[in-house]
Amino acid sequence: ISSAEIYDPVNMSWQTINPMLTPRWHHRATLLPGGKVLVTGGTGTSGALSKAELYDPATGTWTATTPMLTTRWDHTATLLTNGNILVAAGYNGGQSAVTAEVYDPSAQTWTQTGPMTAGRRLHTATLLPNGKVLVAGANNNGSLLATAELFDPATGTWTPTFGPMTSARGYDAAALLPDGRVLVAGGDADFTGTNLSITA
Repeated sequence: ISSAEIYDPVNMSWQTINPMLTPRWHHRATLLPGGKVLVTGGTGTSGALSKAELYDPATGTWTATTPMLTTRWDHTATLLTNGNILVAAGYNGGQSAVTAEVYDPSAQTWTQTGPMTAGRRLHTATLLPNGKVLVAGANNNGSLLATAELFDPATGTWTPTFGPMTSARGYDAAALLPDGRVLVAGGDADFTGTNLSITA
């Protein structure tokens, strides 16, 4: 669907707003430093999408921005410390992607990064205090991963972490702790939906 709405926490109410330009699901929404929201990828009526659009809360309108370089869904979209957005991996309808790209809101352009070390979808991405992004776990064409890797915005490259997680997992959640460590918890341990991991 393309519909959208806004929640007001003061009045605990919902307000319907203008619909998105493109119906989609399995997409991502990222708040930009200027207050607009970038919506990327997903699956539409014709399959995987590369389309991206911006919501402006000041005007309540959606506008198309430059499409991504690659169609993808079940990806991650992470706001970097410089205000750019890292969109990583996902599924393009044929396989788990190893590609990633960075969106510059000022120029409305996409730049491809170096390739990731593994194809991933349904992974986590966490911005670290040093500005790097930790990507962990995922589904890789039917196989769950315990591996993790780091994106360095300064070089545009990916490197594996010192070691993998103790459990392979997808559909998991990750949170940055106050001391700079990252908690990765839960997820699916066999990707059938019947054996959920309870390790962390």
